[in-house]
Amino acid sequence: MTTDLDALRDAFDNAPCGYVITTPDGEIRAVNETMASWLRRDADAMIGTPFAELLTAGGRIHYETHFAPMLLASGALSGVAVDIVASDGRRLPVLLTANVKSDPAGGPLLVRIVADDAADRRSYERELLAERRRAEEERGRALSLAQTLQLSLLPPSLSPPPGLEAAAHYHSPSTGDVGGDFYDLFPLSRERYGFFLGDVCGKGVAAATLTSLTRYTLRAAAVGDDHPVGVLHTLDSVLKQDTHAGRGWFCTVLFGVITRAADGFGVEIANGGHPPPLLLRADGSAAYAPIDGGQAVGLFAQPTFSSTRIVLSPGDTLVAYSDGYTEARTGPGTRYDDDGELLRFAAAHSPADARGIVAAMRTLIEDLGAGVDDDAATLALSVTDVR
Repeated sequence: MTTDLDALRDAFDNAPCGYVITTPDGEIRAVNETMASWLRRDADAMIGTPFAELLTAGGRIHYETHFAPMLLASGALSGVAVDIVASDGRRLPVLLTANVKSDPAGGPLLVRIVADDAADRRSYERELLAERRRAEEERGRALSLAQTLQLSLLPPSLSPPPGLEAAAHYHSPSTGDVGGDFYDLFPLSRERYGFFLGDVCGKGVAAATLTSLTRYTLRAAAVGDDHPVGVLHTLDSVLKQDTHAGRGWFCTVLFGVITRAADGFGVEIANGGHPPPLLLRADGSAAYAPIDGGQAVGLFAQPTFSSTRIVLSPGDTLVAYSDGYTEARTGPGTRYDDDGELLRFAAAHSPADARGIVAAMRTLIEDLGAGVDDDAATLALSVTDVR
């Protein structure tokens, strides 16, 4: 006949967890069969031995210097991860939970320790850590690919004609995405040079594909067409071919042709829906280039592109930029250029050469900080010598 005492003993010995009772100084007074079977030891032979001897060397130090003192001070501890060592040397990960039984005066009488098998949890944690490492490695590879792809979409160097200085800067608010801003400056012949700065729709691989198509189309079209507006019409036709294929690609862009003039350089600029460039004159004045209108490229059935011709004299600088500057947020519902702040910024830095104004624009975008949520590019051309 099973007595209540037998039932209690069975519940203790065959509990689904290890159970150990020790004195306050750690000597084992009772241990259940579950714990003994895990350790492959005889339960009776463990009575009188130090509980710390069941732990690894590191676990023993932790138990004696932290676990036991904190337990006696607080009266309870839970979720302490340690390894116990079986008689054959196997290490078994467990989670320890313990509390102290005290006498009426508050002094410790004994310590109750429960050990939960943590092998599955430890295995899960290792797998989780391995997955995290793999994810970080994949993210690193993706980031490296994005950075490499972004660099491949920008010219390795700018090629201005003699007497013209050029500088550019590209800022991306996200290191993991490929942006859509692009620029270039390149020779068309000994007497003519082309340049452009623009912004394609979208981000990521699709934007990279469109940027590459746009850059090479502009370069190729400029060789056979002397007028910048004609170059934009060629680009518009190319983008619409892909639009009919279901891609819906479009961009905004400034395209210009530079030629030598008697008193500097003549610049013919066509606008395809892009913010007008800034003109910083040698006398310290600043204004937008007179090039109103112009529609986005690839978006309209019969687009209209505007153009203008300006002359850059010694000390003058032309600054093209993307809307990452003008659209930067400076507060709830407000943008940096809502009240003409960019023109005031240009006037405050005029006159300036290409390197100087690009450095100032770079500082500006850094100062706008978290308000910049789109790519920002700038390309500046300044006349240094007309001889």
